Amino acid sequence: MADWQSIETHPRSTLSELFENDPDRVSGFTMEQSGIYFDFSKTHLNDDLIRKFETLSCGLHVADKIKALFAGEAINISEGRAAEHSAERGRGNEQSVELAAMLRKRMESLVLAIESGALGTIKHIIHLGIGGSALGPELLLNSLAIGDEQYETVVISNIDGTALEPALERFEADKTLLVVASKSFTTSETLLNAQSVIDWMREQGETDPYGRIVALTAAPDKAVEWGVDESRILPFSETIGGRYSLWSSIGFSVALTLGLQSFEDLLAGAAEMDTHFATAPLDQNIPVIAAWSDQYYAQARQCQTRAVFAYDERLTLLPDYLQQLEMESNGKSVTSDGRALGRHSSAIVWGGVGTDAQHAVFQLLHQGTHIVPVEFLAVIEPGHSLGPDHHHGLLLNCFGQSAALMAGQKSDDPNRNYPGDRPSVTILLDTLDAKTLGALIAFYEHRTFVNAALLGINPFDQFGVELGKQMANALMSGESNEMDSSTEQLRKRAFPA
Repeated sequence: MADWQSIETHPRSTLSELFENDPDRVSGFTMEQSGIYFDFSKTHLNDDLIRKFETLSCGLHVADKIKALFAGEAINISEGRAAEHSAERGRGNEQSVELAAMLRKRMESLVLAIESGALGTIKHIIHLGIGGSALGPELLLNSLAIGDEQYETVVISNIDGTALEPALERFEADKTLLVVASKSFTTSETLLNAQSVIDWMREQGETDPYGRIVALTAAPDKAVEWGVDESRILPFSETIGGRYSLWSSIGFSVALTLGLQSFEDLLAGAAEMDTHFATAPLDQNIPVIAAWSDQYYAQARQCQTRAVFAYDERLTLLPDYLQQLEMESNGKSVTSDGRALGRHSSAIVWGGVGTDAQHAVFQLLHQGTHIVPVEFLAVIEPGHSLGPDHHHGLLLNCFGQSAALMAGQKSDDPNRNYPGDRPSVTILLDTLDAKTLGALIAFYEHRTFVNAALLGINPFDQFGVELGKQMANALMSGESNEMDSSTEQLRKRAFPA
C-alpha cells in the first residue's frame, strides 16, 4: 500500500536533529487530558510523518471505525458481536448504556447489603479469576489501596496451589467472602480454585459455603447451575471482552474494597478519555498519536518490542496488564477478513518498575543492538509520606533516563559509548487516583483499538489461547494418543504409572 510505503521510506532524522530544527517541538508534541501529560517529543514523529499517518488513517477509515465502536456496531466480526466496554462508562448504544447502568445498580445494592452485614461479618475477600477477570481488579487494588481498607482482599488467578494456600492459611472461613469471576463460568482454573476454597470452608466448619459466594459472569445460568444463589450473581454483557471487563461487575471486589465512590471515579475518568477519543481530530487525538508512534517503530524501524517502565511502585502490575490488553488483542497474523497480515502485528510488551529496572535491563536499552521504544510512566504527587528526597530521586531518575536514551554520549572507548537516538514516550500523571487511573487505562484500550484499525485486524477475539487448553484437557482426560513423543515423555516422567 502506497501510504504505508511512504511512511516506511520517510527520511530519517535523529531525535537531536528534530529538536534542533524545531524550537517548539515540545509544545507541538505534548498533550494533556484528564490530569495526564503525554510527551511524544522524544519519538521520531514529525509534522510530515503526522500528515502521512493522517492520510493513511483516512484511507483505512479509522475515524469511521471509532464511530462504529462507540455506536455498538458488531465490529467483533469473527464472533458477530459488538465490543461495548465503553457502554459501562456511559458512551455507546443507548440500550447497552441503560443495561450497564441497571446492572451497576444491582452491583451497588449488593455492595451496600454486604456492608450492612447481610452476609454476616466479612473481613476477607478472595477474588478468583484469570486473565482479565483477575488482572484488572488486581491492578486497581494494587494501585489505589492505601492500607486502611475494611476488607483484606486477595486476587488469585494461578491454578498453582502455592498461590491460593497462603490466603487459606491466614483467613477465617466464617469471615471470608468468595468472589468467583468468570465470563463463561466454565474457566477450569477458576472453578478448580473455587472448589478448593469451598472445601476449605467446609473443613473449617462452614455449613453453607455456597452462601458466601458472589459470582461475576456473563453466563448467570451456569453460575446458578454451579450452585450460586441468583441474588448473589452479578451479570455483565456478553459484548464485553474479558480484558476489557474491569468496568463491569468484574470490578465488584474493587468497589467493595475501595468503596463505591472510587469505582464511580474510575468510570468517570475513563468516560473523559472516551469523550476525547470520540471527538478529537485524529492529529490531536492522544490514543491515535500513540498508535501512530507504535506503528512507525513496528513497520518502519522493525522494532518488535516495546518496554513500559512505571516509576511508581503502585503501578507495578501495569506492564502485566498491558501485556494481555495489547498482545491478546493484536497478536494476530491475519486481517479481520482472513487474509495474511503481511507485516508486524502487536509489539511484544514487556517492562518493570523504576528504579529497579535501571539496574537490570537498561544496559540493553542504552547500548544493546535492539532498538526498543520505551514508555516511562510517573506521578507528580508521591504515594507516601516519607521525605521528599525519595520522590525527587524517583522522578529525576525517570526524566534522566529518557534524556540519556535520546542524547547518548560519544566515547573513544567503545565499551563506554552510548549511541543515543533511542525513542521514548513519557506519561506523567498529576496524581494517582481512581479518576486518573481510569483515564489512563481507557487511553491504553483506545490506543490498542487504533493499532488494530491501522492493521486491519479484529482486536476483540482471542482464539489463540484455545489450542493449548485443548491439549491440556486431552492430557488430563487421557486422550493423548496423538501427542508428540516429547510431550508424552514429559507426562510419563511427571506422573509415572
